[in-house]
Amino acid sequence: MSEDRLAHILRDPLFPCIQCGKCTGSCPISTVSPHFNIRRILYEMLNSEGEDIAQKKEMIWDCSTCTTCVTRCPKQVDPADLVMSVRSVLVEDGQVPPKIRDVLKSISIRGNPWNIGQEKRSEWADGLDIKNIADAEVLYYVGCTPAFDPRLQKIAKALAKAFNNAGVNFGTLGNDEVCCGSEIRRMGDIWSFDALKEMNMDLFNQYPIKQIITSSPHCFNTFKNEYTDLTIEVNHYTQVIADLIKKKKLTFSKELNKTVTYHDPCFLGRQNNIYDEPRDILKSIPSVTFVEMDRVKERSFCCEGGGGRMWIEAHETMKRTATVRVQEALDCGAEILATACPFCLLTLEDAVKSGELEEKLQVLDIIEIVSQVIE
Repeated sequence: MSEDRLAHILRDPLFPCIQCGKCTGSCPISTVSPHFNIRRILYEMLNSEGEDIAQKKEMIWDCSTCTTCVTRCPKQVDPADLVMSVRSVLVEDGQVPPKIRDVLKSISIRGNPWNIGQEKRSEWADGLDIKNIADAEVLYYVGCTPAFDPRLQKIAKALAKAFNNAGVNFGTLGNDEVCCGSEIRRMGDIWSFDALKEMNMDLFNQYPIKQIITSSPHCFNTFKNEYTDLTIEVNHYTQVIADLIKKKKLTFSKELNKTVTYHDPCFLGRQNNIYDEPRDILKSIPSVTFVEMDRVKERSFCCEGGGGRMWIEAHETMKRTATVRVQEALDCGAEILATACPFCLLTLEDAVKSGELEEKLQVLDIIEIVSQVIE
């Protein structure tokens, strides 16, 4: 790795830093990792040479890019962006963990991070009455994880059911859909992100799309904030479902006698200030007792699913943040831990299973709960 290239990336953005330590003090990863200190890592990499840099580069992959550090910095330094910039140097030099390398390769070749053939992308919709976007005005952008992961295909099916019940004129891209590029950018492959962005923009422009609705906050954030030339309205599904409920276009026919709490996904809440709509949905469901965990909204505790962490094994000495979050849900008396993000669902559900807590706590996406109580 070139010391000059790394210094060029870090020096100017880090100049305003007063070393107050708020970035590390607020970082969810630093609470579970004995060696992750974002401020120290960036400064040490800035002042390192040769082999010293090689010894420190492994730690840069611990960051989930949740941006808690960004919101807490009093000098407007963006440590998460610096992490992505350092990763881009590592990617360019071919110095990436094997699993990250495999994910980047899969997205480049197959258009998704799960190394599954593109021809299987729309299999989740087999047997469902779902239009192609050519025959609709609202694009439901499914996303890679809900399209391919068997557990998360339930989210896509539940959302399609809700849209049909509410009379939404929606369609999908079918097998033509490709990755939005959110995670590939956060893993440092900015060149492939630009290619995916151009590919998606060309695809969207082929149809008279009036609105794009996403399952994932990661896709939503990328389309809304990183596709700077995109002029189509972009919404996360919770915004749309909350509005349909408010307008009484989506109504409930059953009750749910459960105590439910909600985990704010970082890319939906902290990064896009969408806090009320998910809660409005849950509170509107008959016979739901809604409770809050201690850390909510802008203080929500990251589940560790973003920034490539989905494909990185935790260090032996490192506890997953999702395990902490599950305990917080149990502490507030919840029977259901709801979220609105595919990555959050996977990490939180894995934490429940690894702790053998299935009898005490169920992890569901909000739209799965909605699907249970509509006709």
